[in-house]
Amino acid sequence: MLNLKFEVNEAWIAFQLNDAPIQTGADGGFNCIAIMDAASCFLLATALVPINEGDASKLESRRLLKQAHAHKQGMPGTLYIPNEQIANNLALEAERQKVAVVRVPEQQLLIFIGEAREGFKERFGGGSEQ
Repeated sequence: MLNLKFEVNEAWIAFQLNDAPIQTGADGGFNCIAIMDAASCFLLATALVPINEGDASKLESRRLLKQAHAHKQGMPGTLYIPNEQIANNLALEAERQKVAVVRVPEQQLLIFIGEAREGFKERFGGGSEQ
């Protein structure tokens, strides 16, 4: 079971903000990947990843972690990623930067990421309820 109490910058969570692809005209659908500080639930970084690629590229994964690092001026000890999410490049890049990667069922992360997802849905729409 996941610890529910964290110090700021102790752990980050990487997850998909949208619950349905974000459709664009010419470029097709995208997923919005986010990195959040587990203690503050502050979104540190986001990136749009084409759904046909499935996983963020190595370069995009590096950029996401660099953007998150810039907010916190450091890296966390642990990066949590939902089991259900394809994030192999992000996991490899985090491990390369000496961050422990822990895969957990998304259900255990909902207490942290649920509000961000709802806010995203309210602002940008989408989802299975349309």
